[in-house]
Amino acid sequence: MGMEQEQYSLEENFVRLENKMEQLEREDIPLEEAFRAYSEGMAILKQCSEQIDRVEKQVLKLNEEGQLEEFGDGSTGI
Repeated sequence: MGMEQEQYSLEENFVRLENKMEQLEREDIPLEEAFRAYSEGMAILKQCSEQIDRVEKQVLKLNEEGQLEEFGDGSTGI
């Protein structure tokens, strides 16, 4: 895997993904352009998934070590 990919924030990747979806919804998009937009969209989606996984693992690690109790601290507000 090359590191030539630019790093975008999760929010930036969501905007990029939305732009690809809008591009694919156009009725006049040529097949090759549609395939390229689809492939790029799938790569962006993968990046989003990886970013979310990293954050989730960080939160779980913080909770396991007792450093952060704000998220899922076991108390219920019910």
